[in-house]
Amino acid sequence: MFGRRSKLAIAAAAAAIAALALTGCGRSAGTGGAADAGSIDDSPATGELNIWAQADEAAALPAFAQEFMAQNPGLTINVTPLPWDAAHGKYQTAIASGTTPDMAQMGTTWMTDFSDAFAPVPKGIDTSGFFEGSLATNKVGDTLYGIPWYVDTRVFYYRLDLAEQAGWSKPPATWDEFTQFTKDMQAKAGARWGVNLPVGTADAFQGVLFFPWSAGAQLTNADQTAWTLDSPEMIRGMEYYQSFFTEGIANPNPDTGAGAAESAFVSGQVPVLVAGPSGIGSITKAGGGDAYKDKIGVMPVPKDKTSTSFTGGSNTVVFKNGKNTDAAWKFIRWLSQPDVQVRWQQAVGDLPSVQSAWNDPALANDRLLSVFGEQLKSTDSPPTLTTWTEVSSQADKAVETIARGGGQPADVMANLQQQAASIGTGKK
Repeated sequence: MFGRRSKLAIAAAAAAIAALALTGCGRSAGTGGAADAGSIDDSPATGELNIWAQADEAAALPAFAQEFMAQNPGLTINVTPLPWDAAHGKYQTAIASGTTPDMAQMGTTWMTDFSDAFAPVPKGIDTSGFFEGSLATNKVGDTLYGIPWYVDTRVFYYRLDLAEQAGWSKPPATWDEFTQFTKDMQAKAGARWGVNLPVGTADAFQGVLFFPWSAGAQLTNADQTAWTLDSPEMIRGMEYYQSFFTEGIANPNPDTGAGAAESAFVSGQVPVLVAGPSGIGSITKAGGGDAYKDKIGVMPVPKDKTSTSFTGGSNTVVFKNGKNTDAAWKFIRWLSQPDVQVRWQQAVGDLPSVQSAWNDPALANDRLLSVFGEQLKSTDSPPTLTTWTEVSSQADKAVETIARGGGQPADVMANLQQQAASIGTGKK
């Protein structure tokens, strides 16, 4: 789960949520028994398939389900919508009571929480075409428990017109260039702050991990048995993050209210910010409409050793006690087809998780979206460990100390490492 958005192009599908029982004319509501989790064939999907999904995805999914049912006349699909803020608890309760659906949308950071209830990905599902970083969020231990549905990543947005005023005809590519770029936005383009960076909010650590990752840091050792939060690479990344606050480039107490960052961007007070693809829509809206897109620039995260950003999004999973796992996996396989992924992006705004989908002109020729496709080639994600949530919570406090409290990154990260070591990784 990462960067939830409100954009939805299929308004008609949203109206269908009230019922959400999608049954085709003359279709049987048969039960279609659970298939062997070891393999999935190419026979038609049949029976009744129950799916839980969240927010915009739940609203748009019925229209796509209708299309899949038309290709599989013996199938009935029922979609149940869940709000994101209640979904984790709903899944937890359903697993405990044995009342799970067949298939569900799962936030990438929830995979470890519920993996014991998931069916492993069977043969017949080709995973070779997904972005590597996105596919990794589905792996718990040595087992793949889900398939990337859509991906989310972070890039930097900037004001094209103000960048030109500051003397930049193309965006910065390296750390040194990025620092100078943000300073020039202040000195030459009249910005109050050169860049908006996450601080003092939930998941702030995740929100700035692109700096340590680009410096070569990893959160754990190779076999995920120990945290590595005080490595030289991690400290280097956090020192670079802190430099924006010590040099007066970033506000240590930014307004974190809804729409505040977009308003500051449009006003020119903070003309550089980090956001996911939903930023295109939210900034355009704040700017007054589609014409404002001409002022929006998008660039990958600046490079140190690499240019590596965060990957999130949602996965699709099948519950092992589901009554129709065969149909569930076949629907997931269909949702993973490149043309379906492109149409899904156009409908909802979610980024395709299948690499070849980005060759479609609708994405490849889009000046803003194409940058996300490039960034997705170099991403990382938090480890799929049961203790990550607890460690991440402590890391959020560390980020706040570095940005606001003036704590030395080496000392702060050493303390965080001790806390994380005490919590453990949950692996032996």
